[in-house]
Parts: sequence; structure tokens; C-alpha cells
Amino acid sequence: MDVIKTLGTCALTFGLLASPVSASLNGTIPKKYGIVMFRAFDTTDITAPLEILNFIGLMYNTEVALISETLDPVSTQPLTMNPKNSSVWTSFAPTHTFETAPAVDVLIVPGGPGARNPNMTAVWNYIAKAAPHTKHVLNICTGSGVSAKAGIMNGRKATTNKAAWKEITTYGPNTTWVPKARWVEDYSAEPPIWSSSGVTSGFDMLLQFVEKFYSPQNATYISNLIEHVRITDPNNDPFAVNINGTAA
Repeated sequence: MDVIKTLGTCALTFGLLASPVSASLNGTIPKKYGIVMFRAFDTTDITAPLEILNFIGLMYNTEVALISETLDPVSTQPLTMNPKNSSVWTSFAPTHTFETAPAVDVLIVPGGPGARNPNMTAVWNYIAKAAPHTKHVLNICTGSGVSAKAGIMNGRKATTNKAAWKEITTYGPNTTWVPKARWVEDYSAEPPIWSSSGVTSGFDMLLQFVEKFYSPQNATYISNLIEHVRITDPNNDPFAVNINGTAA
């Protein structure tokens, strides 16, 4: 049986597709998502939203654009970090360039080693241009540092990966960085900007987004399908003490 049909059958069997919508984005369900890609992004920062959106797409008409500077495959391999000459990194094919990207309801910015790249003018310019026309910006891990360099985090509250805290927070001197947070939701201006801590915290932030703008039932069901034990309290941050053993 076709995989999509199988998933759809499971979803219908357990009532997922019939789950009511508990809230909406400006009166509508988010439809168009854009995920920014740049060299050496963290793999999970891309695959986590795609995993969740795969299920959302079975319930609601949903579009995802993978957006990068060119249409060339984007590698997760760090620019300089490969001391063992390993071949473990993967590449993702963009669907749009920054020039051809469609307008999106939700813009997702990943982190990863590439967030530290000082030569990402095209990425920063795209985020700065696109963000004001979205309904939400979701930053995962050190993606909040990328958005900070794009200039959209000024006056906002945000968090980031605690292992990279000291460096990434310097990217947003006018950002109020929250050291103890699994994720942060800032609604102080338009568009609302969310940010999560390190890597897997993106699952919790994204599932909270599903709960808020689709339904709690859908968020719970998806978390059960992927066997993810949710942290539902954004203040429950087990990594607030960083890898050096000192408070972030």
C-alpha cells in the first residue's frame, strides 16, 4: 500500500484528520512554510519541521519551500571541520532561490555550524526582506543568531543553543536573550518571532506551534506517532547550565 495512503488511513482511524482547530493565524490556518537553507545547517533543524509538516500536510493543504541562495544542493558539511575526512554529511536540494521564493506564512530559520559563517550576506538579506511579510518566524537552535545578524531580532526576546550561548548572543546586542528557556515566543511586534534552544528543542517548539494554531489533539497525536516525549513548559530547560558547567 502507498505510504501516504497508509499514513492517511492511520490518521483517519485515530481521528487525527478530524481533530478540531483550536486557534488560527489571523483567521486562517498556516498554509505556506519556507525553510531557509545555508551551508552547514544542522540536519535536525531542517528534518524536525519537515517531519511534523509531513503529518500536517495530511490534514490541511500545506506547502513547503526549501529556500537557498542557488538551486545547487546544500551540504550539511561544515566549511572547515572535517579532521577525519569523513563522508557522513548529506545534501538537500532547494526548491527555490532567494530571488524566486514565494511569499510564506511561516519562515523557519535553522542553526548549525554554518550560523557562524561571517559571509552569509545573501541569507541575512533574504531573512530581513522576507520576515516582515510573514505571519510568524520560527528560529531553531542557533538560527536565532542568523536572524539576529539579519536585523530582525532587535528589541525581541529570544533564546538559543546553550552550548553556543556566549558566541551567538553577541550577534544580537539589542536582543533580550533568555538563558533559561526551552523556547521563547515573542509577540511584542509583528511578525511574532519564536526561538528554541538547541536542536531537539525544535521539536517541542514546533509541536507547541501545532497545538496553538491547529489543535492540542493534533500536537499530542503527532508527538505520539514520532514517539517524542514533549516538554510542554517553555521554562523547563534542562540545558540552562551550559557544557562548561556554569549558568548560561
